[in-house]
Amino acid sequence: MTTSTKQLTFACFIAIALTPLSGGVFAQSEDEVNVEELSQSTTTEDVLSELGPLNEELWYKSEILSGENNIGDFVVGPGRIEIEVDPGETIVQEVMVTNRISAKRTFGLEIEDAVGTTDGSEAIVLTGKQVGPYSIRDFISFPKDTFTLKLGERARIPVTVTIPPNIEPGGYYGSILVSTVRDDGTSGEGVVTHSPVVARVGSLFFIRVRGEAFVEGEVKEVSTVGDKWWYESGPVELGVLTENSGSVHINPYGELSITNMLGEEVGFVELEPWFVLPKSLRVREVTWDREFLLGRYKVTAKINRGYDNIVDEVQTTFWVLPWKIVLGTLSVLFIIIFFIRTFLSNFEFKRK
Repeated sequence: MTTSTKQLTFACFIAIALTPLSGGVFAQSEDEVNVEELSQSTTTEDVLSELGPLNEELWYKSEILSGENNIGDFVVGPGRIEIEVDPGETIVQEVMVTNRISAKRTFGLEIEDAVGTTDGSEAIVLTGKQVGPYSIRDFISFPKDTFTLKLGERARIPVTVTIPPNIEPGGYYGSILVSTVRDDGTSGEGVVTHSPVVARVGSLFFIRVRGEAFVEGEVKEVSTVGDKWWYESGPVELGVLTENSGSVHINPYGELSITNMLGEEVGFVELEPWFVLPKSLRVREVTWDREFLLGRYKVTAKINRGYDNIVDEVQTTFWVLPWKIVLGTLSVLFIIIFFIRTFLSNFEFKRK
């Protein structure tokens, strides 16, 4: 072997020895990829871009929350999502689900329509498998209807809202329901069993399709809950009854003012906005809590309907008479009058 040949062989040996043993030399299967080593990725999108087909099942963003999460429940939010869209528009909203039940839980997603009530007994009623008059079933979709979370993990579920181009303007109402089956313990063989009771938590979807719609509502009355006219003491439960006769929901708000027999304001309650679904009644209940009350009181409710700055004013009255105090006062007066009459009947006053 010549000198030049020996030098070339030695150089090739050094080059091979210095080459890093990475994926460029030794192929690595997808199952062997370590997620924690992927460029310190912090978001699901970054992980997905690095892993490719390995994490195709992660169709949602997720994060691990710090602190104590072993509470025994799961959280769904936000509680209500209000959307205004044009016909033919598509948007994506997020619903967040946090597992605080156990180390690993599988959750399911489903859609139900929602309606109001005609007697004001409930704010909203889910229709189950029945299609509601303002159905959102055909508008809502998500990539999959099940997902699994670790304890303390929060998922951001993408919900796609697709509005047909020829849809009628107005309101459409329903809920995204998240459910899970609770563990019921273990059987005699040590196998985990499940209770048939399914816990469900929902996020309401109020979709307003822009266009000419019928908006109409009215505050019917303010009254004491149960139509009571007499109380022994506070607190006093009051209710504002609002009717929505339109095709979209309304968000009334306002205030209550309570005055005594002298016309002095002795109480004030501010009412934050609440919703009333189309073709329904709803009672907005509020508690006026005051320790000492006596006499006749008048309640004046000034409620903005939530559109066109229209304000309705309604009133009611009630009495607060503490019967123990009243009975004690009458008893004392009776005893005083009795002694006075007895004294006058036993002594005769003569003129001198």
